[in-house]
Amino acid sequence: MYLPGGISLGKDRPAIVQSDGSILLEVDNSEYENARDTIMRFSDLVKSPEYVHTYRLSVLSLWNAASCGFTPEEVIEGLRRYSRYPVPENIEVYVRDTMAKFGILKLTKDGDSFVLRSSDEFIMEEIRRSERLSPHIQEVKGKDSVIIKPYSRGLVKQILVKMGYPCEDLAGYVVGDPLNVPLREKTLNGEPFALRPYQEAARDAFWAGGSVRGGSGVVVLPCGAGKTIVGLGVMEKVAAETLILTTNVVALRQWINEILDKSELTEDMVKEYSGERKEVGPVTVTTYQILTYKKRGTVEEEFPHFTLFNEKNWGLIIYDEVHLLPAPVFRITADLQARRRLGLTATLVREDGREDDVFSLIGPKRFDKPWKELEAQNWIAAAKCYEVRVDLDQENRLDYHTASERDRYRIAATNPAKYELVRRIVEHHKDDQILILGQYIDQLETIANLLDAPMIYGQTPNSVREELYSKFKSGEIKVLVVSKVANFAVDLPDASVAIQVSGTFGSRQEEAQRLGRILRPKPQGESALFYSLVTRNTKDQDFSQKRQLFLTEQGYKYTIWEQDRFMSELEKGKLP
Repeated sequence: MYLPGGISLGKDRPAIVQSDGSILLEVDNSEYENARDTIMRFSDLVKSPEYVHTYRLSVLSLWNAASCGFTPEEVIEGLRRYSRYPVPENIEVYVRDTMAKFGILKLTKDGDSFVLRSSDEFIMEEIRRSERLSPHIQEVKGKDSVIIKPYSRGLVKQILVKMGYPCEDLAGYVVGDPLNVPLREKTLNGEPFALRPYQEAARDAFWAGGSVRGGSGVVVLPCGAGKTIVGLGVMEKVAAETLILTTNVVALRQWINEILDKSELTEDMVKEYSGERKEVGPVTVTTYQILTYKKRGTVEEEFPHFTLFNEKNWGLIIYDEVHLLPAPVFRITADLQARRRLGLTATLVREDGREDDVFSLIGPKRFDKPWKELEAQNWIAAAKCYEVRVDLDQENRLDYHTASERDRYRIAATNPAKYELVRRIVEHHKDDQILILGQYIDQLETIANLLDAPMIYGQTPNSVREELYSKFKSGEIKVLVVSKVANFAVDLPDASVAIQVSGTFGSRQEEAQRLGRILRPKPQGESALFYSLVTRNTKDQDFSQKRQLFLTEQGYKYTIWEQDRFMSELEKGKLP
């Protein structure tokens, strides 16, 4: 049987598209990888057991596809190409209708006025009658347009997304105070430097030739693929004073070091705004934590450091690890729509479900590169992932089954049986640079003492953190025990083995970030190794399956081992 365009149906196709919007994808199929790479561009991974993965078409996944330039016909063709059976008609209609909504409303600027218009008079009538939008409407202009209040630009976009009408913002941006950001041809160490092809593509997708169709949105790249370099490329294009928001002080200083190393900006032009220093310059780097700091008992001016957004006439704001953007910053972000806004992340997954706020306030996804594609091009290291399942002993089993739901996870995650397993894996990889990652400080302290290894956690002073990171990178330290403070923006290019002993419940983005700690290319092209230690038949195992979802979507497979067999194979030297 043939479909339009010469696409054939057959039992050998890997996908089944169902009328509820779910897509079942058979892993053990010769076309699995091609199908996965196509389907992930416009759908979300829901479940990933061993043999059949489930994806789902969603409003946001289709809008992001539209923002990346996909047409409804291309999405439908992709579904048809890999579908074992005919794509349900209602799904084709859903794709066309949903994607057609992206851009049906356009926000433009007419003189000093912000005009929201649409050719669909019924949608405009709904907008005029909306109780949520009425406080933000300044004037009604005929059947096809309204003028919104200048300060309501972000809030209106936020409301429209929740109403099901994503607005295409073509109102432009303030230029900001000019700042030349020339990039070096050689780093300070004399190494050749230039943007990689995919970094250039990401920069250009965001910039869009300087037109109003670009200038806001999110670039999605794997950890270790050089998102900071994309940020630098955008800074060069925008050529204006820039505010950069990061996850922590370590990440803040890494940004500053990268800027000084790879651009011709000088130290007096790049400033740190943190708890330790509060300096503002043409390029200012700060943290989400300092922005959301507020004194206890304060009613007015809850977030005193929000004034940083107005300290200078910024032409660009960069949100590093945008999936972690704290909720209070969303509020101020709504007032920053006149600035160009770049979000950088390895995954748009937010555990609080506020992906739509990132979409409306930072911007749509502008560029997304599959992890495995960059791996195939040797831009990031290949990785082998192992899940090793351990048992609880009798005493801990009793504690587990009689504990509360929340305590159950802690008991399972901190299973003492993991300690010996960690020791054996470290011994097996004694010549490698090893990171041990966990959630619970007492568990990590025990491991650090067992291995006589240094530990970094939330209370570790920044000066000590930087010293330990430096010693680890130089090879002076072989094993480093790290809490979740190392989930983000930690530059550990020589780490080749990661051992995860516990995590933040079912956090998909944390799993991705942790794997990313070891994905920077290795000198001899060796694979990175990621071990996840999980207590069998417990909440630890349940959360582990959820944690793996995003990486499974990117093409990574977890080899599952029972503890005894794993130990036996380790003894024989059969594992990497």
